[in-house]
Amino acid sequence: MADLFDQPGASSSAPRPLADRLRPAKLADVIGQAHLLGKGGSLRTMLDGGNLPSLVFWGPPGVGKTTIARLLADETDLHFVQISAIFTGVPELRKVYEAARIRRQNGKGTLLFVDEIHRFNKAQQDGFLPHMEDGTILLVGATTENPSFELNAALLSRAQVLVLNRLEPKALEQLAARAEKDMGRALPLKPEARSQLLDMADGDGRALLNLMEQIFTWKDVASPEEMAKRLARRAAKYDKSGDEHYNLISALHKSVRGSDPDAALYWLARMLTGGEDPRYLARRITRMAVEDIGLADPAAQRQCLDAWETYERLGSPEGELALAQAVLYLALAPKSNAAYAAYKNALVAARKFGSEPPPKHILNAPTGMMKDQGFGAGYEYDHDAEAGFSGQNYFPETMKRGIYYLPVERGHERELKKRLDYFAKLRSQRNKG
Repeated sequence: MADLFDQPGASSSAPRPLADRLRPAKLADVIGQAHLLGKGGSLRTMLDGGNLPSLVFWGPPGVGKTTIARLLADETDLHFVQISAIFTGVPELRKVYEAARIRRQNGKGTLLFVDEIHRFNKAQQDGFLPHMEDGTILLVGATTENPSFELNAALLSRAQVLVLNRLEPKALEQLAARAEKDMGRALPLKPEARSQLLDMADGDGRALLNLMEQIFTWKDVASPEEMAKRLARRAAKYDKSGDEHYNLISALHKSVRGSDPDAALYWLARMLTGGEDPRYLARRITRMAVEDIGLADPAAQRQCLDAWETYERLGSPEGELALAQAVLYLALAPKSNAAYAAYKNALVAARKFGSEPPPKHILNAPTGMMKDQGFGAGYEYDHDAEAGFSGQNYFPETMKRGIYYLPVERGHERELKKRLDYFAKLRSQRNKG
């Protein structure tokens, strides 16, 4: 995937796209990444100190990853080589390494820029290591995916990860002003339409310039409605198998947990408009009911299952309303993770005391030999006990009684806590007796 201001390789006499003409000539001209390139920025500090390590640029499309890599090569007097992990195989990589080796023998270093580096498999990523270590190449990789998940630990240990930010409205406005200066005229847009254009770019500088290039061909001044009709609507950035998938479901989950129905609906809508499978959302919403609401509102889980079934019966888009209704219910329901925490605590105890047998008095004794062994001896039938509660021990005899479930004072769990406290009091009294 090309990046912002990536050179297309056209001749100097050929028409050049707007994004190509506006490519920065020096790092100081790069817009929107002051945390890296401004005074005191991490990348600026590396350059000023004369110690530039191999790097991995992590950020969304259209924010300048390729541009910065190219300008780094200029500033450090390294030969710039660009490859894409999508189109490059092992034979091509070998040629790149060999050319870099010869170049180095002749006194010239190589900055190898690898776009979409996360698409290389483990063996290909490992192939960079010896050439990075002996100085044959200075590697700069670019990825839109989380390097922690997509890149080998060995590669990450030899490179520094730098995060590039999506372009904020102020940065996009700067970019738009540069384009207007290059064209020698203002965009033929009403002020409201210009603001809407920046929103459509959605933090992607290259997308903004491509949209502007279309608009500069218009003869009349367009309103927001006219602009929306003329421009193809940009699809929301959403990769169902990438970082955005996990980021957005996390945002939805935490909005529900935080009892914010409006934010929860927004993230649900973002995922649905991005093409997420509603069945995946139905499953995750049901999980939220179990994890974050639990017995504080036992009806929440039923609401989710009913919404899931409704979606299966209606399909899209009608069935998606049922999912939205479930999300609203969850966001406004009383919250408790007591059952979730209790289960995790019980798992810890089960792993620690996993071989302990149940106490003999609660074991059945279907044979005479088992009766002789004491199986079932002393068991008290709770229905025959006072208050229907015997207070007997049900944990292994060698194990201290565990307390895992700690209900909160919210919703239905308030009543469950009263029952729990009641049985604890009875148990204490029976045991003393």
